Amino acid sequence: MPPSEQQELLRATAKDYAERELAPNAASVDEREEFPEDAFRGLASLGLCGLTISEEAGGAGGGYVDIATVIEEIAVVCGSSSTAYITHVSLGTAAIARFANAEQLQRLVPPLSSGEKIAAFALTEPGTGSDALGMATTAKRDGDDYILNGSKTFITNGTHADTFVVFANSDRDAGYKGINALVVERGTEGFSTNHLTGKMGMRGSGTAELVFDDCRIPASNRLGDDGAGYSVALSTLTTSRVSIAAQCIGLARGAYEAALSYSKQRKTFGKPISEHQAIAFMLADMATEIDAARLLTHRAAEIIDSGGHPVKESAMAKLYASEVLGRVATKAVQIHGGTGYFKPSIVERIFRDAKVTEIYEGTSEIQRLIISRSILS
Repeated sequence: MPPSEQQELLRATAKDYAERELAPNAASVDEREEFPEDAFRGLASLGLCGLTISEEAGGAGGGYVDIATVIEEIAVVCGSSSTAYITHVSLGTAAIARFANAEQLQRLVPPLSSGEKIAAFALTEPGTGSDALGMATTAKRDGDDYILNGSKTFITNGTHADTFVVFANSDRDAGYKGINALVVERGTEGFSTNHLTGKMGMRGSGTAELVFDDCRIPASNRLGDDGAGYSVALSTLTTSRVSIAAQCIGLARGAYEAALSYSKQRKTFGKPISEHQAIAFMLADMATEIDAARLLTHRAAEIIDSGGHPVKESAMAKLYASEVLGRVATKAVQIHGGTGYFKPSIVERIFRDAKVTEIYEGTSEIQRLIISRSILS
């Protein structure tokens, strides 16, 4: 389906802002492992932090094709900024907006939709990754509160977030029905964060360890019914994988466009390397796979926008787009040769940023598991 007038306007707005404000600082954000707060506030000022969130909750409305369009343009120039943005909108804010009751919707969502507050999504633990049911963090009911104990790790936006969606076990014997999703605010007594540094890529996305020591969380901050946390997590991840797929397309475009430009300038044997068939064929493969990934991604986004729940389709989009990104980034470095192996080459940074997209929000192995179960059921 061709883009709507609104989507073209969103693309132009995001592209202009990304090229003008994000691109000049992308290398510094990566080098310093510095959370791109100015970039985030700028995106918020454009109203983009409220995309996919209803106007009744202070959001800007719009659908997942809209947000995929915006994410792609951000990711072309800065992977870290796109990760921070996705985590805020598609994970933290989306989980609250989708599962909040009327009171929570009005209390919690407007400051997130406006970008006044930053959101995070805390599922992963030191001893668990893909095995979410094995979480050791506990939330024991105590009157009108839950007492939260445990830790989370690799939490994007954790260094700067104000509002965290935290998943914890309230009844281990109940399996997935014993998990709750609690909204925890920064400043809660017993809650602390530790900045995790030394990442290969996405170095500016503010990754942190979260520690909960007898944190008292009001039961009024629980999302959904008692024991609904696992459903909250799965539903949110299903739709957010479309955002990750869009991010992969943007990063791949950044690498491809850099390689295309370089190949027209760099000369060997008396002509631009783009005129050598080996290079031309690599560029052809890159362009084809990027377009194919976008089609898969927009298909899944359109299903969400029409009221569906594309478990298989979003897994396919995320799996394919992340692996396309890996192939495109590798070819881009190859086309640049030695130049692409050194900073401040954009393809060197994208090559490092690329790997985590096959890991977070469900590894490629988990996506294949989801897809295989769907087609074999």
